[in-house]
Amino acid sequence: MKVSLVIMAAGMGSRYGGDKQVDGIGPHHEILMEYSIYDALRAGFNKIVFIIKPGMEPLMRKLCGDYLEKKLTPGGSPLEVEYVLQDYASVPAFYHIPEERTKPFGTVHALLCAADAVHEPFCVINADDYYGVDAYRTIYRRLLELPESGEATMVGYRLKNTVSLHGAVSRGICSVEGDQLRSVRETKKIQLESDGTIRDLVHGELLDGESPVSMNFWGFRPSIFPVLREYFDWFLRTQAGEDITAECLLPVMVGDLLKRETLRVSVLHSSDRWFGMTYREDREHVARELAALHQAGVYPEDLTR
Repeated sequence: MKVSLVIMAAGMGSRYGGDKQVDGIGPHHEILMEYSIYDALRAGFNKIVFIIKPGMEPLMRKLCGDYLEKKLTPGGSPLEVEYVLQDYASVPAFYHIPEERTKPFGTVHALLCAADAVHEPFCVINADDYYGVDAYRTIYRRLLELPESGEATMVGYRLKNTVSLHGAVSRGICSVEGDQLRSVRETKKIQLESDGTIRDLVHGELLDGESPVSMNFWGFRPSIFPVLREYFDWFLRTQAGEDITAECLLPVMVGDLLKRETLRVSVLHSSDRWFGMTYREDREHVARELAALHQAGVYPEDLTR
C-alpha cells in the first residue's frame, strides 16, 4: 500500500532569519527534513511530496531530492518523489490578493496545493521540526487503519518540550479525552520564562507544560482535500479580507471541524522528544541533539544510503 510523507517546506522562516528548512544543522550538514524522511522510510512510507515555494526546486533536488529518487522502497520499487508549489496561482479568483502581501496563506493552503499529487493515506509535517523515530512508526500504523473519510489522526507532544527560551511561539493547545481530540486552541505568543513557567502573553495566563499540543504532525486520507478547499474558500471570504498577514492554519481548521462534529481525530503519543528551530538561537541546541542521536546509533553517519 502506498503511504505518503508530505513535507511543508515553503515557509519563509521570518523569525529564524532565513530559510531554516535548508540549514545544514546535522553533524554532516544534514537538514532537518532529511531526518524526517529517513525515519519515515524506515517506518514504511514509500512516497515523498515536497511543498515548496517557487524557485526552490533546484535547491531541494540538490539537497535531498536527487539521492531520494535513486532509493528503493523496502518492497524493491523506486521511491516516488514529487514537488508541488505553494503560490498564489492556487488562490481562487474571487479573492483579491493585497498587493503588499508577501507571506504564503498558511498550512491549510500549503496542503491544499498538494491535492493533485496525493491520492493515498498520508501524514503532513513541518520541514523544520524533528519528530522522532517512534512517531513515524506510530502514525504509519494508524494511517493503514484510517477510514476513507470522516477521521484523521495526529501525534501530540507536551507543551513544555516545544517552547523556546529565545522568544515566543505559537502552538495549538489540545484538549484530549481518551484517545480522541476534543478541541484545539491556537495560542499565540507562548513564552517560556527563566523560572521554567510557561505563559500565554496575550491573555496573561500560566499554561500547563504537560498540555498536549499539535506540532503539525497530522495524518489524513485524500478525502480531506475537498474539505480543505471548502474551508480555505470560507477563510478567504470571511476571515482574510485585506489583512496581508492572515493565515489559514491546520490546527484552527481541525478545531473548527471538531466543533461542527464533521471530523474525528485520534491522538497518538510518541516516546520521542520533539525539537525544532523557531529562532536562530535554537540552532545550537538542535545541533547538539542531532549529534547525540548520531553518537547513540539512532542514525548512521550517512543518511543518504
